[in-house]
Amino acid sequence: MPILRFKRVATWGRLPTWLFLAAFMLVLAPHAFAEAAGTTAAREQVAGWLDRIHQAAQKENYEGAFVYQRGTFVQSSRITHYASRGEGEYESLESLDGKPRKLLRHDDDLYTFVPERHMCIVEKRQSKDSFPALLGESGEQVLMVYEPKLLGADRVAGLDAQVIELDPKDTYRFAYKLWADAKTGLLLRTQTLDANGQVLEQVSFTQVRIGVPVEKQSIVAGMRNTTGWTLVRPPVQPVDIEAQGWRMTPDVQGFRKIRELRRPMAAREAGDPPIPVDQAVFSDGLSAISVFIERAEKNSRKEGAGSSGATHVLVTRYGDYWITLLGEVPQATLQRFASAIEYKASK
Repeated sequence: MPILRFKRVATWGRLPTWLFLAAFMLVLAPHAFAEAAGTTAAREQVAGWLDRIHQAAQKENYEGAFVYQRGTFVQSSRITHYASRGEGEYESLESLDGKPRKLLRHDDDLYTFVPERHMCIVEKRQSKDSFPALLGESGEQVLMVYEPKLLGADRVAGLDAQVIELDPKDTYRFAYKLWADAKTGLLLRTQTLDANGQVLEQVSFTQVRIGVPVEKQSIVAGMRNTTGWTLVRPPVQPVDIEAQGWRMTPDVQGFRKIRELRRPMAAREAGDPPIPVDQAVFSDGLSAISVFIERAEKNSRKEGAGSSGATHVLVTRYGDYWITLLGEVPQATLQRFASAIEYKASK
């Protein structure tokens, strides 16, 4: 017996190193390979679901009511969405609580009606992640920084749903839990969770109909008939922040700059001209961080930090400028972004 054992070891010793390791793993850890295969399959399935969620928000016809919850704050809204290949997207979003607000949209043309001021704000849509949409990233890109889990079936607003959990691979973002309609992929509910699994905020349909005929004429008529409304067109324009002397190189994996623009902010003193504010937006596919830059002259704000639900804010002074960071991320992430901002006056 000792000789047989010795010969077996000698035989193993003559195998190529990679083959020895492969055989060793197969003998001692077969479950590791099954687990890896399962993880890969789950990743592919979740990536597919994320892509379906993204597409459904744009291409499905749906109407319903949803509720946004953050702590003790609760707000309900009604949404109607119409889409066709030839006519694009039409959408109506109306607040059902508090002061009345109504948003009408055709593709990226956005009209916001503020009844108590008889004002209508006409602008181009900048953010495309309003519920039930996610930020415009592919599922594979999202999963570069989130670990996927398929949690099985559930029901939301009377519809069968697939539940997905996305856990961050680091401490610089929150976890997300998504409920997607089993048939169409439309997002029915989303939760943002902290490191302890507590819900920071939630958006959920309370009632929804998908794939039903949706009337777009009222949306078209509302956007055309603005008689009696004061039209305001904010002068938002693209800007090259790096050309202005700013460099932002945050060492946080997954976040990429997706937008830069300049918009005016009303001055504190009546009669003073608006203050130009530059904004850079970074996204990891689920959460977003905005960096606002404005001159500190005639501005008495203070440095500090705060939060509301999943949204954190950080205000800091950089020479003659105020830097405001805002995002659905932990405060430490904003601190890391702030520490990576540099300025060198352009010549």
